[in-house]
Amino acid sequence: MSKVGRRPIDITDLQVDVKDKEIHFKGKKTSGVYTLPSELMAEVKEKQLFIIPKENLSKKSLRELNRIWGLHRALLANQLKGATQEFEKKIEITGLGYKATKQGDKLVFSLGYSHKIDFPLPKNVTVDIDKTGQKLLFKSTDKGVVGLVCSKIRTLRKPEPYKGTGIKVGGEVIVRKAGKTKTS
Repeated sequence: MSKVGRRPIDITDLQVDVKDKEIHFKGKKTSGVYTLPSELMAEVKEKQLFIIPKENLSKKSLRELNRIWGLHRALLANQLKGATQEFEKKIEITGLGYKATKQGDKLVFSLGYSHKIDFPLPKNVTVDIDKTGQKLLFKSTDKGVVGLVCSKIRTLRKPEPYKGTGIKVGGEVIVRKAGKTKTS
């Protein structure tokens, strides 16, 4: 039995309607439809949503069922949570002259290269930039999109271990290395 799949999903602030394999939901921020695979079904009990397996499965497919069950429960829980509140992820830019500015629907980065880097933002992602341009806060109702955008931005200038400059995501800790030392 899947330990993740058995946990109920809280739906107190949502309107949820289960129609066969489709789960229609509507919250304050967004609405949508999630489709379950054929091995699983959904059930609503007392403001909680349960994902349960079908009864007619063979013992051979039980291991595969646990993987599917936990995965789809987690994906559905993230979509339902995003319907009521936005997911947030922070980025810190460290370095002399390194900063980001917002111009329309894109971000412009100055990261020590000979040119500026334009980064287009997806439509459902918003960003807040502080006045120094070195602390960014990304928000979206889709957890996967926020993580993907932040990881793509991090690849523009990965943090280097000697000076600690670059782009860090969230509370990422950069393990610093000692530089060269003179021996006389």
